[in-house]
Parts: sequence; C-alpha cells; structure tokens
Amino acid sequence: MIVNLLRFSFREDVGEAGREAVLAAMRRTAGVESAAFGTVGRDLGDPAEGYTHAYCVGVEGLEALERYLHDPVHLAGDHEILPRLARLSAVRFTDDGDPAVGAKIAGLHQAKLAKYPEWARLLDAIPRADVRA
Repeated sequence: MIVNLLRFSFREDVGEAGREAVLAAMRRTAGVESAAFGTVGRDLGDPAEGYTHAYCVGVEGLEALERYLHDPVHLAGDHEILPRLARLSAVRFTDDGDPAVGAKIAGLHQAKLAKYPEWARLLDAIPRADVRA
C-alpha cells in the first residue's frame, strides 16, 4: 500500500463556494478506481502550522499509483484544486519492503510533471508548497 497525505490551506480570496468546490473535487479524486481508500476533511493538527484541511488516499502499489496519477478525474480535479491553495504539504509512506520504492514513486511523479507541464506550473504557483517527489 502506498499512502499519500496532503495537508493544505486555501488562499485568502477563496470563498466558501470555492472551498466546497475544492473539497468536492478532492472527494471525486479519492473515489477513482485505482484508489483503495481516500478521505478529505479538516486538519486536526496545530493551527499555528497553517493547515486547515487534509486529503489522504491509499493505492495498492506502483501500478495503481500510476493509474491514479493519470486518471482523468484526478487531472481535471487538479485544475480546480491547485489554483485555490495557499499552502500544500505532502507526506508519503508505504508498507512495501522494496528499498527502491521511494525512487520509483519519485520517478512516477517526475514523469507526470514532464507529461503535463501545466500541472507542474499549477504546483509551482502555490505560494507555500512542499510536495517533493
């Protein structure tokens, strides 16, 4: 299992309707076929860290991760989600014993950045993002 946990907050100019649209898009993404589970909701961490919400999804390995990364629902959702974020942090973990799995995951992320330059620009436009592959 590969788990991706995102903590995020919205840009100050994003109103309630925009926040709800982002959360709905994230719920759609968490529900794609390649996701074993997913959820989105309020972040319960220290408010001083600046995060208000979190997204978590699990996939059943590298093949499922690749399908998840390129799923049309995921790609469309990112165009709605990313421009509305002020802060984004990613944590990934796995129960896969392969010592190279981290590098393989990073490779899939880099391949997506190369294939979808607009997606890379959207990530780069988030004022405070820590989403290293």
